[in-house]
Amino acid sequence: MNIIAKNEAIDTHNQPKTAREVIAENVQLLIEQLEAGHSEALTDYLNAMSRFHHYSLGNILEIARQRPDATRVAGFWTWKNLGRSVKKGEKGIRILAPIIGVRKKKDEEGSRDITKQNSAVLCGFRSTYVFDVSQTDGVDLPSMREISGDPGENSARLAAFVCSRGITLVYSPNIAPALGMSYGGRIAILPGQSKAEEFSTLVHETAHELLHKAERRTATTKTVRETEAEAVAFVVGKAIGLVTGTASADYISLYHGNASLLAESLEVIQKTAAVILAALEPTIEEKNDAAATDELAEVAA
Repeated sequence: MNIIAKNEAIDTHNQPKTAREVIAENVQLLIEQLEAGHSEALTDYLNAMSRFHHYSLGNILEIARQRPDATRVAGFWTWKNLGRSVKKGEKGIRILAPIIGVRKKKDEEGSRDITKQNSAVLCGFRSTYVFDVSQTDGVDLPSMREISGDPGENSARLAAFVCSRGITLVYSPNIAPALGMSYGGRIAILPGQSKAEEFSTLVHETAHELLHKAERRTATTKTVRETEAEAVAFVVGKAIGLVTGTASADYISLYHGNASLLAESLEVIQKTAAVILAALEPTIEEKNDAAATDELAEVAA
């Protein structure tokens, strides 16, 4: 190889990656994370969440009526087992717990099938009390890894892109504990998130708006929709330099998504990520302003 050819090879190697290459690499990284299985953070989170009961609709309404701001409720001893204690003076949230009894069968019935000699029956209900996490002190509950970094001007560009598509963007505390919601033509974001989390959430909900409308929404499962939206959020977040860790893989796993399912949606994920990344490119005016700023800095130096 002569010197010119060698230099050309070096220049080619050092050329910045195209958007297509960046998207492909990030998708592959997410697939590898999913194939690796649950992260330690997700395992700890799932173990903790398994201690919480699933309440009936009636009890959910009672909890909402007595403490509208409740986010995670459990009984006194459940909190104890999770390393947290109810604060002194806190008033419990009254709910109804079932009273389960045992109905004994007659000897002749039991003798025919020993496994069915007795059966559990609902005898009634009793009052019991639960407490919201805000009423407790102690060790932090396990949580999934958060996204970090600074999206910079990309947040404003993404918001402008959303509005340009005729999608209304609002910030509402009423959607808690959800970080974001997509309603078809309207996106709601939970205020108070970090800049990185808010950007990632908005990308996720924007992906829903672009991908999951009309026929495609009814033709796909929730698992598919959440896998696709979070994969787009992961790809875009990585492309602008956010530190994502395994947060997206953990989220997809919570919705029972996997690497195989992601691979099946590869084309729509790549296309949607490309559309959003193109919208995040600086405008000509921004590029000119940046160039002017650089020139002034050189003169000042």
